[in-house]
Amino acid sequence: MAAMHALLSGFAPIWILTGIGYAAGRGGLLGDQAESVLGRFVFHVAMPAALFTMVSGSRPAAFAHPSMVAFAAGTALVSALGYAVSRRFFGRERAEAAVGGMASGYVNSANLGIPVAVHVLGDASFVAQVILFQVLCVSPVVLTLLDSGTRGGGAAPGGLRRMLTMPVRNPVIMASLLGVAVSAAGWRPPAVVTHSCDVLGAAAVPTALITLGLSLCGGPGGGTGRVTGRAEAGVVVALKTVVQPLVAYLVAGPLLGLPDHQVLAVVLCSALPTAQNAYLYAREYGLDTGLARHGVVASTVVSMGTLSFGAWVLGPSR
Repeated sequence: MAAMHALLSGFAPIWILTGIGYAAGRGGLLGDQAESVLGRFVFHVAMPAALFTMVSGSRPAAFAHPSMVAFAAGTALVSALGYAVSRRFFGRERAEAAVGGMASGYVNSANLGIPVAVHVLGDASFVAQVILFQVLCVSPVVLTLLDSGTRGGGAAPGGLRRMLTMPVRNPVIMASLLGVAVSAAGWRPPAVVTHSCDVLGAAAVPTALITLGLSLCGGPGGGTGRVTGRAEAGVVVALKTVVQPLVAYLVAGPLLGLPDHQVLAVVLCSALPTAQNAYLYAREYGLDTGLARHGVVASTVVSMGTLSFGAWVLGPSR
């Protein structure tokens, strides 16, 4: 009962805010350019503020924990599979295939993972490590593929320069690197700076969900015109909600022999649905948003069942 309550309390804001965005889009309340403007606000302003605050107050050394090895293994394998499937079987170019890989393995660790971990695991410390891992390790790889795939790559004239200067040009990576530098130096920014970043960063998740809801209307900015097939979206959702937690379980349990509570934490975090970041990145780089959009929505629906099953099978009351 407690686990189900945790799931409902975590999923409710996702559905409500996405529904509000959809209703606003259907009613034309925010205008034709709302999705584009709000998406840019999240990517260039709110998300970097949230990431800087999060990373600057963290200890990246926590990645050395064996539980993170299991989670990282599942993420890497499933993301690579998602990329390969999108590229080879569905004819996606490099950048769009990167979105397919992200939709397959990038979990919604913040606005859904934290409440689930608090109520089911009684501790959100592992989720905090997952968030940092995705921000500092997974996002730079995805953004590098997106940048090289949409700007000509390192082989094009000026491509190498673009690759080397991408951390400076990309606000998400730049904010993360600044956070790492502040954390490594042991420096605490002035309270006025951290408070401002907290307030601004708090707008990232709700605004992203509103933007996702707007995109479901199929109006301007909802995609590049390509209709995403059900087969491709189905593969992505299956990789995200079934294969990723299964791989995480096999690595954490039989392979590494972690304690039961750590196996549960790894599996539950791996079973979280696709984060809305996949849609935001696709939109920001001018790519087809259909796969990411459908992946976020469908995996969120399916994961309610897989998360409940995982908590029931692996939980302490089993």
